[in-house]
This record gives sequence, C-alpha cells and structure tokens, in this order.
Amino acid sequence: MSPSLLAILPLLLTLTLALFLRRTLVALGVGIVSGALLIAQFDPLQTGRYLLDIGVKQFYAQGAWQAWHLNVLLAMLLLGSMTQLLARGGAVGQFGDWLYSRIRTERQARLGVVFLGWLVFIDGIFSCLAVGHVCQPLSQRYGIRHEQLAYLVDSNASPLCALLPFSSWGPYVMALIAGISFLPVSPLEAFIDVALFNFYAIVTLGLSVLVAWYGVGFRSFVAATVVESSSTVETKGNPWLLAIPMLTLLLASVGLTLWSGAQQVSSWDVSLWLAKADIGASMRDACLLATLVTLIMLGLSGRRLTALVGDLSHGVRMIAFAIAILLCTWMIGAVIQDLGVAKLLAAWAKSYLSPHLLVAGMFLLCAIMAFATGSSWGTFAIMIPIGAEIAHNLDPHLLLSVLSAVMAGSVFGDHCSPISDTSVLSATSSGCAPHDHVVTQLPFALIGFQLVNLEVATPLVWLAVVSCGLGLFALMARFYSPWPKLAAQT
Repeated sequence: MSPSLLAILPLLLTLTLALFLRRTLVALGVGIVSGALLIAQFDPLQTGRYLLDIGVKQFYAQGAWQAWHLNVLLAMLLLGSMTQLLARGGAVGQFGDWLYSRIRTERQARLGVVFLGWLVFIDGIFSCLAVGHVCQPLSQRYGIRHEQLAYLVDSNASPLCALLPFSSWGPYVMALIAGISFLPVSPLEAFIDVALFNFYAIVTLGLSVLVAWYGVGFRSFVAATVVESSSTVETKGNPWLLAIPMLTLLLASVGLTLWSGAQQVSSWDVSLWLAKADIGASMRDACLLATLVTLIMLGLSGRRLTALVGDLSHGVRMIAFAIAILLCTWMIGAVIQDLGVAKLLAAWAKSYLSPHLLVAGMFLLCAIMAFATGSSWGTFAIMIPIGAEIAHNLDPHLLLSVLSAVMAGSVFGDHCSPISDTSVLSATSSGCAPHDHVVTQLPFALIGFQLVNLEVATPLVWLAVVSCGLGLFALMARFYSPWPKLAAQT
C-alpha cells in the first residue's frame, strides 16, 4: 500500500467507527491513536510522546498559551453552567410556561426553535448549545422528536454564521481572505460576495423554515406532558428569568466584539474592527457576564446559594462530554495535519480538476475534507488560500465563486460529519444521538456551483438552486410525511 493511502487509513477508521458503533468519542480516540502510531512508525514510546505533545499543544505551543482554545473551553464551561442554572433554577420552565400560553401548536413550537436560532447568531457552537438546551422542554411538550430538534438547531447555527460578517466566523474568514494578494476587492466586500453565492447555507436556512412549518421528514410523537399541561394553559410564566441572561449574552457578545476590535485601530471602519476583534476573549467575557447575571437573577428570585453552587457543578459535569469531544476533535485535526491528508487531497484537486468543473469540484472536495476532518474552520484555513491560487491560475474571474464553493462545501461537510463539534453539540444538547442527527443532513448545492462554473446568469442559477431545494422538500413530504397529514395540520 502506498504511503499516501496508508495516511488516510486512520481517517477512514475513525469515520467507520463513528458511523457504525455510534460512539463518537471512541471513534475519535481510535483515530488519534492509530494516526499517532503511523507517525511514530509503531514505536510505543514515541507514540506516547507524540500524543502528549499534541495534547499539550492544544493549550501551550511555541512559548505561548493558545488563547483561542482556552477561551473556547472557558466559554463552553460557562455556557454549560449557565444553561444548567437556567434549567434547574426554573428559568427554562418559566420561559416554557410563558411560551406555552402563546404557542398553541406543534408548528409554532418548531418555528420558535428556528427563530431562536436566528436570534442567537453570534457563534455556531454557542447557538447549538443554547438553543438545544433551551428548547428541549418545549419540544417535549409539543411532541417534537429529538432528531427534528437537532436538525432545526444545527440548520440555523453554522449556516447562519457562515453568512454573517458580524459573527465569530466573519473575522476569521476575512482574515484568511485578506491574505490573498490578488484579491480584487476588500476582504469585507469579498466576504459579502462569497456569502451571496453560498447556496448550501442560504437554502438550508430556507428549507429549515419549510420543515418547521410543515413538519415533514420527521414523524411526531404524542407527548404526555401536552395532556398533563392542558389544565395549566393559563399559567403565565416569567420570560425574563431566561430572556435577560440571553439578551445580556447577545448584547455583550456584539458589544465586546466591536470594542475589542476598536481598540486595535484608530479609524471608525467597522469592518476593520471586526477583522481585528478578539472573538474568543469577547465570547468568554460575554459568557462570564451572562452567567453572573443569571446567578444574580436566580438569587433574587429565591434560589438558595447551595442550590446555585450545585447547579454550577452539575453544569460542568454535563458539559464535560462535549468538551472531551472538542478536545479529541482538535487532536485528531493535528494528527491529520501531520499525516498530510488535507494537503494530499488539495494536491489531487490541483492535478486532476478541470477548469470547467472547478467550482463544483471545489465544493465536493471541501465537503469531503470537512466531512473527513469534522472541521469547517480547518478546511477554510487550508482551502481558501489553495482554492484561490487554483482559481487564479486556471480562471481568475471565478475567484469569488470558488471561495463561495469552499465556504459552502466546508459547511456542508462539517454539517454531515459524525466527528464535527457542532454536529455532536447539536445532538447532545437536543437529547439526540449524534448518529441519528447526522443522517438527517442532505445535499442540494452542487448544481448551483456547476451552473456558475458554466457562466449561467445569476437569476437562472438561483432559480435552479431553489427549484432543487423545493424538489428535495417535496420528496421529504412525499415519503416521510404524507400530504393529507399536512393538510390536516394547516
């Protein structure tokens, strides 16, 4: 077997175990160890040293602390604690009672999940955690299956972040785009142009609204709590115990992000503020502030100090699995990078892609890479500069279209990957098994990028993409939720 094919084996082993064993942490662990064995040439002592080295490098490397990783972990711990405080302290229940007095149908509950995801747009991981945890009680009341909740949560997290420069994704992607020396426009303009042709992200958001409206693709169950709560429909509830901490988190995230960027530049250019912002520190501080506000509000509402401390510790325990998954995701990313898998795939693309299939081929390649690595950001980092270079050499006017394909393919592959952090967090926060959530993700963007590559007019491209999305929706309705049932719901 050639060395290049041997390097791919740990990746194939990880994906196979994740899909068939349905135990993501075990699959990641096996992938990390098998890749380390290959790198160390099956020397047990060297393998142990290598594993320790890549583990330490996630926190401290090249004489400096890895602030991004540390800030993300701290933000996750705070978010986990905050969500448990809200759930165990009665805030989520109170919010659910308030919603229940206004939401009368399963459809309204599904749409509420979607719109809450749109409200919490600042970061994909945060959206997956917060919306899933907050909407679980609501989904139980209205018979929404865990798989459907996970689908709605995930479909309105990363796709939305990929379209908004004012999210944690924006500065990261703009920084990568800014490194392209032959870019014809500013990084912010390029980001906006790229977002406008991100077919997968845009149609995914639209399709999730249709799925929420009609409930197709998932069979509902009759929740016992719906019957039990019929006598308490008039319960008003208190939305502010949940709404104020959530608004604090949202406003603090936006404000601290802008403030951190503004401290680095002397002009009033918001795009420069975003490009220079310290997203990790801003999210960490916003989560800390929101958690403190939650503690204060619950304390004022009568929650005892010992109970609050217990809630905090329970939150840390509940989020520990997700943190373990995230750490293993980072480590297997380092193993894959050291094995040269991503660069190998990129080299194959440069050698074998035809200019006439460049954009659609780039979408497929990035989808495969993100699916295999479980990281859209990692795929961005590798493929944005490589994709730009390939486009510049083969057909310069397709540069922005290729970057759109890189973004869309990366989000799609990450969405479908069983080792993706957002996929796992969407599932676990929604009470769904990661495998059961992953199989609900479906592709329909390839046709749009191929039409762009063939220089079809933009309105016709969007007509084809939307038609394809509606066709998929019709198939879901036909095979998973018969039309007579839809008519009965409306």
